[in-house]
Amino acid sequence: MRKKILVTGGLGYIGSHTCIALINQGYQPIIIDNLSNTHRSVLYRLESLVNEDIPYYQVDILDQEKLYHILEEHKIDAVIHFAAFKAVGESVQHPLKYYENNIGGLISLLKVLHSQKVSKIVFSSSCTVYGEPEKLPVEESEPFKDATSPYGSTKQMSEEILRDTDLNCVALRYFNPIGAHPSGKIGEMPIGVPGNLIPYITQTAIGKRKQLKVNGNDYPTPDGTNIRDYIDVMDLADAHVAALELLFQKDIKFEAINIGTGVGVSVLEVIQTFEKVNNLQLNYTIGPRRAGDIIQVYANANKAKELLNWTAKRTLSESLSTAWKWEQYAASLDD
Repeated sequence: MRKKILVTGGLGYIGSHTCIALINQGYQPIIIDNLSNTHRSVLYRLESLVNEDIPYYQVDILDQEKLYHILEEHKIDAVIHFAAFKAVGESVQHPLKYYENNIGGLISLLKVLHSQKVSKIVFSSSCTVYGEPEKLPVEESEPFKDATSPYGSTKQMSEEILRDTDLNCVALRYFNPIGAHPSGKIGEMPIGVPGNLIPYITQTAIGKRKQLKVNGNDYPTPDGTNIRDYIDVMDLADAHVAALELLFQKDIKFEAINIGTGVGVSVLEVIQTFEKVNNLQLNYTIGPRRAGDIIQVYANANKAKELLNWTAKRTLSESLSTAWKWEQYAASLDD
């Protein structure tokens, strides 16, 4: 019998790619998603890629009654929890929206898991829990500092909540997910103006956006732009499956694990690499800093290698190539 994994936010960017990785490793994902930042069409493309039907429910994680019935029906073995708002800039503008959804949603889910005696959860955390780290590359032992955004605060609080439960939990603190499935048929497609760099780059390249605005070039970095650790979404999906397998193999109380490449790359370096890999020229300009952004962060990923037997495999160039392939496919869907 295939183990059944509830995937909240399973039609989102990272969730959809993780569903493919789960199926490839013999698991049965059960998807819930309220479609607040994705489209139902992702499900159909997912199913065509894996050549099977995937159970899906359009449900908000704040709806405990519906959650309860889904878990009761499917006899869930574990959960991967993605469902949350995730834009740093938007969280600064609408903090209560983020606290209600990200913290309230987690508590709602945990109550239902407790009632159904589901004890294993992989939590979608973030490197934003570190705030502006004192040492780089940042290690999991780095103490939390004041978060630079409400989004970061919700991830810190969520981890604290999970530590205080009796669940078996792995919290994956991932850095900046980019890229797309090699088929180019699923990828990052945010509703509205993108909050992340790569979809803004690809939408500018294809003409959906007139110009890419770089948020500040006066940071204390070699070229003045923010430095991040960009991790391919397929590598990230594999890490979730590895975390799940760890929970099934060992009695883990709570473990936080960085998921990144260990390499810091600046915004301008990403732009230049995208132009080179895809033989394009981007229309971009330099704008002011964006509220909530930290200067630089990249991972020490040794713990992921030790506990999960996981390391990042895909290069920045590969990720930017698949991201562009996906953007072109997505544009054909709109035609």
